[in-house]
Amino acid sequence: QVQLVESGGDSVQPGGSLRLSCEASPYSAYVRRMAWFRQAPGKEREAVAGIFMNSASRYYSGSVKGRFIISRVKDNNTLYLQMNMLKIEDTSMYYCAADSSSRIFSWDDVAGYEYWGQGTQVSVSS
Repeated sequence: QVQLVESGGDSVQPGGSLRLSCEASPYSAYVRRMAWFRQAPGKEREAVAGIFMNSASRYYSGSVKGRFIISRVKDNNTLYLQMNMLKIEDTSMYYCAADSSSRIFSWDDVAGYEYWGQGTQVSVSS
C-alpha cells in the first residue's frame, strides 16, 4: 500500500507561480507512473499532467501545456508540479495519483491509478 501526501497549495494572484509536491511512502520500486489531477467544485476530476517513473516521459493536458511542468525523483517516488502563469481557472483541489500495476490505461484516465492523495488546494484570484 502506498500513501501519497500532497503539499504546496496556496492562494496566489493570476500570473503567479506555485510548486506542488507529492511524497509517496513507503518507497515502492513498482510505482510505474504518477500524475496530477484536479477537481473543482461541481466538476469532474480531470488530468493535469502525468509522468512515467522510469523513462520520465511526460504528458500534459492542453489547458496547462506550456505553463506547468511535471517532474519526479525516481529514487523516492517524489512528484512535483511547477505551475507558472496561473490563471483563475486553475483554481481547484489538486490530487497526486500513482499506479503500480501493469494495466494499460491512458495517462489521463482516473481509473488507471490505484493510489490517491488527499489533495492540496490551489486558489487563483485577484
